[in-house]
Amino acid sequence: MKLRVRGPRRWADLSLRGRLTVFAAAAVAIAVVAVASSSWFIIRGRLYQDLDAQLASSVQLAARSTNATDALDSLLSVNPPNAKSSPGPPGSLVVQFLDSNGRVRSAATTGDQTPALPVTAGARAVAAGTPTSDVETVPVKDRRYRVWTVAVDGGAVALGSNTGGIEEALGELAAINAVVAVIGTLLAAFVGWMVARAALRPVDSLIHAVERVSSTQDLTGSIDVRGDGEIGQLVIAFNGMLAALTSSRTAQRRLVEDAGHELRTPLTSIRNNIELLIYASGTDSGRTLPEQDREQLLADVGEQTVELTTMIDELIELAKEDAVPEPFDQVDLADVVQAAVDRARLGTWPVRFELDCAAAPVLGRRVSLERAVCNLLYNAAKWSPAGGLVRAEVRRAGPWASLTVSDDGPGIAEIDRPHVFERFYRADTARALPGSGLGLAIVEQVVSIHHGTADVDRSASGGALVRITLPTADAWADPHPNA
Repeated sequence: MKLRVRGPRRWADLSLRGRLTVFAAAAVAIAVVAVASSSWFIIRGRLYQDLDAQLASSVQLAARSTNATDALDSLLSVNPPNAKSSPGPPGSLVVQFLDSNGRVRSAATTGDQTPALPVTAGARAVAAGTPTSDVETVPVKDRRYRVWTVAVDGGAVALGSNTGGIEEALGELAAINAVVAVIGTLLAAFVGWMVARAALRPVDSLIHAVERVSSTQDLTGSIDVRGDGEIGQLVIAFNGMLAALTSSRTAQRRLVEDAGHELRTPLTSIRNNIELLIYASGTDSGRTLPEQDREQLLADVGEQTVELTTMIDELIELAKEDAVPEPFDQVDLADVVQAAVDRARLGTWPVRFELDCAAAPVLGRRVSLERAVCNLLYNAAKWSPAGGLVRAEVRRAGPWASLTVSDDGPGIAEIDRPHVFERFYRADTARALPGSGLGLAIVEQVVSIHHGTADVDRSASGGALVRITLPTADAWADPHPNA
């Protein structure tokens, strides 16, 4: 068995709260470092600028003397050791006189020992006469000196000041800035974590709600919406998803219950008839059925089997519409109706089909639309008397395309009109006729998917009139709607 050692936590493994904390800390750290660095460089430049200005005036005073000792005494007389502008501790100020060749003629310092300032190429150039002055920082043993060199007759005068005080002050400032940066970063991380915790509290509630739904399968709960920001919109979307799932589950449960109720009747009848046939055909029963009754029972079984098969097929069609829909495409409603009428004419309906169509392009699912039109035609043919006429008419009016199917049957009673598109609904007058009560429900579902409407009325001949209205292809805001 191999032990797997987990390496450093990757960025992808961090939670959103952790990422926001890191972002806040990093932003403050960058800001603090930028401000601290800028202030340090500004103060450093200002200190060296003041030092250069002091050295520039002091070296002119030193240049009036003939040797380094007299020059240093002159400087100390102007800036005594107890003055605020004192040159500093012993060895902090060095004066050197150079000849024209750059050799040291004399040197003096505020300390007991005279540190030798290195004669640089710039100092030799000034001693030679070009240029007339030079300023640079040079190391001397463990110290650093700011050296200002000016030309005089016969050579040059170099005045150096120890920069240890400035470097020490800059070091203290850098340490203070570092401490402030660390404290600020830690404080920013803590504040960022608190802000992220407060901001992501709705997300935590969302996570708990999802976990509750996953464990209990209860879709009735919802999350309180606070605010209208991105988190609030996420909560609203989740509540909408829960509501849609609840509605879908309710519809599925109702469909199963209705289907079970509707399927039970033909199944019970088929079972009873088959049991009767089996009992009558048994050799031990002592009873036989007349041939006419036997044929009637077999005919009933056949009709009920066909009815049961039709109902199952229509249930499957309803499920297909909800599961894997076909893509939307531009089709001509007139062509769809023509194809549906051609299919209806191939049947054994004792009626005539009349078609009057005008071009009406729509965006839709051709197979679904044709199935819906066929259901309308079959329903009209079922209710029409023998030799009756079923009329289908397609018209376009502005942004709408309409299909009207009418028949010469008895029509739909006022009390039944609000319910004709419900699943398994059958009027009292229709219970003696074959059918499952799903044909018009499929029509309503297809029309709803296409963002249309369906309604019923009475035809000119007194029969039923069903009208569906769909938006034309030009009326769609999106050429490929997500229906």
